[in-house]
Amino acid sequence: MTPCVRSTYSVPMNTSGAAAADFGIDHDLSRLEGKLATLVAHARELGAANETLRRDLAAARDRNRVLSERVAAAAQRLDALLACLPETAE
Repeated sequence: MTPCVRSTYSVPMNTSGAAAADFGIDHDLSRLEGKLATLVAHARELGAANETLRRDLAAARDRNRVLSERVAAAAQRLDALLACLPETAE
């Protein structure tokens, strides 16, 4: 027979140790699943919020464009009215 050499990198596991290790792993996996589910939910919420913000930004840009056009048209009308006013000598 060859002698049994223990590795310094592993711990011998008996039945109760294996069950405890399995419980620990299961518990860790359960916690990780919960964290992952939370992360996925937050990512979806942020994606939806981002899409809403994109639509709002597009609407605000359109409104800004319309208002800028109206201001430019009003400025042209004012310039035309000012050109029609008689010059006053002082």
